[in-house]
Amino acid sequence: MASPFPLPDPMRRALDLARAAQAADEVPIGAVVTLDGQIIGEGENRNRRDKDPTAHAEMVAIRAAAAYLGDFRLTGCDLWVTLEPCPMCAGAISHARIARLYYAASDPKGGAIEQGPRLFTQPQCLHRPEVYGDLAEAEASALLRDFFLARR
Repeated sequence: MASPFPLPDPMRRALDLARAAQAADEVPIGAVVTLDGQIIGEGENRNRRDKDPTAHAEMVAIRAAAAYLGDFRLTGCDLWVTLEPCPMCAGAISHARIARLYYAASDPKGGAIEQGPRLFTQPQCLHRPEVYGDLAEAEASALLRDFFLARR
């Protein structure tokens, strides 16, 4: 069921990036980093294209935002992503000091925020962003479901 509230522009952009990833035969996940409401980094899954296991949408967007700011700390930034981040991406979010994480759909198999290791609740996690989930769950889940059904 669609939310009765309008989808924020950064999540809309992340969904567009997920569709672009799907068109490139990548798992359809997109991510956007914002600072004061302005997009400063974006990415889509690029694992196959870049032959890089770390080229998740979140990592690509975080790298772009860090390059834009000229700093590895993304203090005050928000990350918008279409799927709950995995452990690798959750670690990068913490290390980058991202202030807020917004994600569209939960990931029961590989997520690390509300699923699995719940990285931000661990005592070893030195920075914990505010987390807001399930913002566009139906749309993001449908993209993923359709992608994997087509591959079977």
